[in-house]
Amino acid sequence: MKSNSKIAFLFVMIGAYYVYLPIPGEIEQKWKLMITDSFFRSLSHLADLSELLGLKDYMGVMMFITVAEKVVPVTDKRVWVTEEVFDGVDMVVYQPGQQGGAWELRRAVIYLHGGGWCLGSSRMEPYDLLARKMVVELNAVVISVEYRLAPAHPFPVPFEDVYRGVRYFLQGRVLARYSVDPDRIAVSGDSAGGNLAAAVAQKLQQEPDQQVALKAQALLYPVLQALDLNTPSYQQNQDMPILPRTLMVRFWSEYFTSDKTLFRAMMTNSHNSAQSAHLLKFVNWSSYLPESFRGTYRYSAPEAPAVSGGLDLSRTFQAIMDPRASPLLAADRSLRFLPKAYILTCEYDVLRDDGVMYATRLSRAGVNVTHRHYGNGFHGALMFTVWPADFQIAHRMTDDYVSWLRENL
Repeated sequence: MKSNSKIAFLFVMIGAYYVYLPIPGEIEQKWKLMITDSFFRSLSHLADLSELLGLKDYMGVMMFITVAEKVVPVTDKRVWVTEEVFDGVDMVVYQPGQQGGAWELRRAVIYLHGGGWCLGSSRMEPYDLLARKMVVELNAVVISVEYRLAPAHPFPVPFEDVYRGVRYFLQGRVLARYSVDPDRIAVSGDSAGGNLAAAVAQKLQQEPDQQVALKAQALLYPVLQALDLNTPSYQQNQDMPILPRTLMVRFWSEYFTSDKTLFRAMMTNSHNSAQSAHLLKFVNWSSYLPESFRGTYRYSAPEAPAVSGGLDLSRTFQAIMDPRASPLLAADRSLRFLPKAYILTCEYDVLRDDGVMYATRLSRAGVNVTHRHYGNGFHGALMFTVWPADFQIAHRMTDDYVSWLRENL
């Protein structure tokens, strides 16, 4: 009996050691976050092992997160759900049920899911619930885009899917079919979805033949640049739950290529070249980050490596520099006529500084920007609204986000 007790105690201690992370005191529900993150870390370790043994690639194993969260979007008493195809792109369309008159024009939100361009789906339960909440509380039509994923479909495929689907939806005849007011349309997304939303907003306003313009863009802890992966937030939060620096760098590298040379170069922030020198000014965080975000960190521009280490820059670096992949690299003149913006950032997130710098640049370009920063927030928090990973901050974030859309769309 004593032997069994000792073994049980040993397993408890090992489990506690594995689960425990030194999480900042400002974060609420710390133990729940530790337990939640331990699942993600365990899956990541399994994915590493699987790839090492040649069984299945890393992202193939991590896709379990997407599969486990998937639901079948169905119509209920308040929300009518259909699955459509817009110019070859799968969409889940959420519309108000019997609310309002038959010809009442409504707001529309085009939503792009996160997942580092490699994971995620519009059919995951948190996105399904968020879409229903927007439909009911905003009397809006929500278009949730099911774009193809890397690494099977690397950049620019996910962007092109989204852009093609959005352009199709913005046609007058399509908007009329869904009773959408052409003057009240927003594009929105979280994390990699925020990246795609920002890129689509930029691209649309550059099209001379685009007759319907977006009224708003709402970017939730967006990832916006791949040139400097050593900003203060990348350094401060490199081991934070949900999205550690290593995972974000892996997402970036897999978005462009499965060549591990790029991943290794990005991990040391040595993936730049002379070609990017003129773009580094747009990610100079000593210029675009308020002092409160810079903290004790001192800026130094990323340097190009002496040798490329076998990395084929001709294939990959043009993509890294492309504003469709890194919207923060867009020239000032490309920002001036963008729609009003809501940018959500979290203190304990490697992507915090991307969002802060973009908010700064948009404001300086004359765009109406609402920057909502959560001093106790962590990456992905808004999606944790489903038991057992149900966080109080997620509900506050959701309410603030929907409230902004109600007032600005």
